[in-house]
Amino acid sequence: MNKIVFEHYPAANLPEEMRVKVGPSSTVTVVLTVEETPPEKVMSLEEIFALRRPPFRTKEEIDADLRRDRDEWDD
Repeated sequence: MNKIVFEHYPAANLPEEMRVKVGPSSTVTVVLTVEETPPEKVMSLEEIFALRRPPFRTKEEIDADLRRDRDEWDD
């Protein structure tokens, strides 16, 4: 998020609706915050889950890793 700050800004340069609230002879600090644009397409929960890898390995994958580690230790 971008933020722009104008310190000691003359209130006389503000738009009318703001100038009325503070008086035209005042000086103000103006903070502009650029809002983020929303994404064009929001993914559904099902789409997010479809993209992820399964969190668990199979029994065979775990056994193969253990065997490989044991073989390294034995050498």
